[in-house]
Amino acid sequence: MKIKIFASLLLTSLLSACGNNAEQATQQGQASAPQQTFEWKLVTSWPKNFPGLGTGPERFADRVEELSAGRLKIKVYGAGQLVPALEVFDAVSRGTAEMGHSGAYYWKGKSPAAQFFTSVPFGLNAQEMHAWIHYGGGMEIWKEVYEPFNLIPLAGGNTGVQMGGWFNKEINSIEDLDGLKMRMPGLGGEVLERAGGTPVTLPGAELFTALQTGAIDATEWVGPYNDLAFGLHKAAKYYYYPGWHEPGSMLEFMVNKDAFEALPKDLQAIVRVASRATNQDMLDEYTARNNQALKELVETHGVQLRAYPDEVLNKLKVISDEVLKEVAAKDPLAKKAYESFKTFKDNVQEYHTITEQAYLNARN
Repeated sequence: MKIKIFASLLLTSLLSACGNNAEQATQQGQASAPQQTFEWKLVTSWPKNFPGLGTGPERFADRVEELSAGRLKIKVYGAGQLVPALEVFDAVSRGTAEMGHSGAYYWKGKSPAAQFFTSVPFGLNAQEMHAWIHYGGGMEIWKEVYEPFNLIPLAGGNTGVQMGGWFNKEINSIEDLDGLKMRMPGLGGEVLERAGGTPVTLPGAELFTALQTGAIDATEWVGPYNDLAFGLHKAAKYYYYPGWHEPGSMLEFMVNKDAFEALPKDLQAIVRVASRATNQDMLDEYTARNNQALKELVETHGVQLRAYPDEVLNKLKVISDEVLKEVAAKDPLAKKAYESFKTFKDNVQEYHTITEQAYLNARN
């Protein structure tokens, strides 16, 4: 009897050991099995490695490769290297590239609602824009706008409040905008047109030549950090502020939906997390770099800094309110975006009046 019991226990022990060994061997085999890798193309609307706008996508690609341990590699193309600057949307939509980096207001011809997802004149600043997109319902509407084009939108950086633009004449009244041909895309351009100007949409790489040759009379771009890099101070004398037309310009990553859904879930999460990190990182960089760049423009290059007169800003704000209502009335998705944006703006403005604005007033 004792021999039988011992034999039974020994057999059970051996079978258990064999089972554990087999399980360990299976797990080791799964761990060592090669995982699928992916190579993507990312096209942008900016010159290759241009400060801020161009380096943001490069850092994004580096983050994705590192976080994925090399399973997803993304090659970044500057404007014109694979597709022209203003054809990024179509290229990603049809799958020529898996991703793009640009500004949503360039695509108002595709959908008027797209303009709300870059910046709105006299609208949200960067902090507020990010809050609306990620916690105020903005992202859900943005996805709906891009769905018919086989695209998934992601926040991809923010420049903060921009500058008002470069001019070769002083702006002392609203009449000084009459007949002015100025590079200004999106909703700001529509406001400028209503004020008597002629808005022009040009990619950044063409701005200096257009301004220098007189093809345009004035231009806005981003802010001191980028404007200095383009040398715009060599083609215009006066530098105006504030950027009423772009108070918190958010850039975008767009992803081809088919390509995104072909990724494993963990790589999808990495793309989302890396884009969110890039969104904040770009704002941090602009906040740090604009300060020194403005000092250099004024103190070294003699740029004449000018504030828009209150009369001009007040009139532009009235016009802006009219334009936004008209854009919303002409398109159901634009109306949906406008109403969501306006509701969020009214609420956050009330709170920020007694917090952010009150503090800045006290500090300054």
